[in-house]
Amino acid sequence: MEQTATLRTFFRYAAPGILGQVGISLYILADTFFVSQGAGAAGLAALNLALPAFNLMNGIGLMIGVGGATQFAFRRAQAQHEEADRVFTHATGLALVAGLCFLLLGVCAAAPLARLLGADAQTFAMTRVYLRTLLCFAPCFLLNNVLLAFVRNDGRPDRAMCGMIVGSLSNVVLDYVFIFPLGLGMFGAALATGVSPIISILILSGHLRTPQCGLHLRRMRPQPALLPALCVPGLPALISELSSGLVLLLFNQALLHLAGNIAIAAYGVIANLALVGVAIFTGLSTGTQPLISHHSGANDALALRRLLIHSGATALAIAAVLYTVVYAGAAPIVGAFNSDNDSTLARYAVDGLRLYFAGFWCAGLNIVYASFFSAAGRTTQGFWLSMLRGVIAIPPLLLLLATQLGVTGVWATFPAVECLTVLPTLVCAARLYRDSR
Repeated sequence: MEQTATLRTFFRYAAPGILGQVGISLYILADTFFVSQGAGAAGLAALNLALPAFNLMNGIGLMIGVGGATQFAFRRAQAQHEEADRVFTHATGLALVAGLCFLLLGVCAAAPLARLLGADAQTFAMTRVYLRTLLCFAPCFLLNNVLLAFVRNDGRPDRAMCGMIVGSLSNVVLDYVFIFPLGLGMFGAALATGVSPIISILILSGHLRTPQCGLHLRRMRPQPALLPALCVPGLPALISELSSGLVLLLFNQALLHLAGNIAIAAYGVIANLALVGVAIFTGLSTGTQPLISHHSGANDALALRRLLIHSGATALAIAAVLYTVVYAGAAPIVGAFNSDNDSTLARYAVDGLRLYFAGFWCAGLNIVYASFFSAAGRTTQGFWLSMLRGVIAIPPLLLLLATQLGVTGVWATFPAVECLTVLPTLVCAARLYRDSR
């Protein structure tokens, strides 16, 4: 394969993946904007408190979808079509079971979950309503994640992108309709978000009826022993989402202690914009995963080296654009979400955006390469790098920096964690490149 053809193929998969994941992140970003206009700083704080639950739900969906699709691609590359169908069937079933568990959590335990996430008397009612409504749509969210990954691996990244973008645009429209003309408040914001994956599923299901479709649900006995192998390649995607949820949870608690709900509202702006940044790199990872898994299954070392270089260079280019836009536009961006024109919120959010987004120079490489290693069969490396940036390094650095620097230290935790993680990430990338020669 010529290098120009490889690069063209790389962007054919990467671009729809990026656009699609950005579309998914707009679910919550649209909620943030409309809630800030309709419910002010208190609504913004309540929404931010509920986000870790969304991160967990979306992360499990990504784990099942990306992990199952990676195994599907390995088996298709080796012409094991019956085994590929087995993987798709089990992934679909697992997503529905996990979705039902989240649904039961929303129906039976929304109130204690809201308190666990830090809601106080001012934010409790809105947080509870948002959580209960959102989690009732959990089976749709998880099934949508699975279909997106498998349709992409079945040679239709364009349809996957279309499903995500149309679903996201519908969320924006429904957010406006439910919050303002209908006056449904937080319930309307969550309802709009929950309807969006249903629209995406309807678009994706069209691929299942085409003659070229390689996805087949089979009637077979459940094989629990298959589930670990199905989920392991998707662990970096899960940990990346859990990282966002853990950061939200810990940062919310630290900010509540340091400066109260107004700081949490400011972080709500930063966190939701950061979700878009993370989504871009997650989209790059999930979009190129079919190529990486295919060439790894075919033992094509030359293609793997080229994909490794393309992935890293693209991540750095995206980080440069992202940081430039946010640094230059921090004030008007924050102003769009500050309907009360609160000067304290504006000061916290503008300073926080500029410091927080500096972390994406390293975060892009960490997210992309951790997923690359798992897609290439090096799941141990992908897992531990994701654990380091997503779980292990956050609490001690947050405690240290918040104690020494206050609110500024909270904003500095994210770039500090990513800078710490990028060193072993680059070492692992160099080893993979060397081993593929």
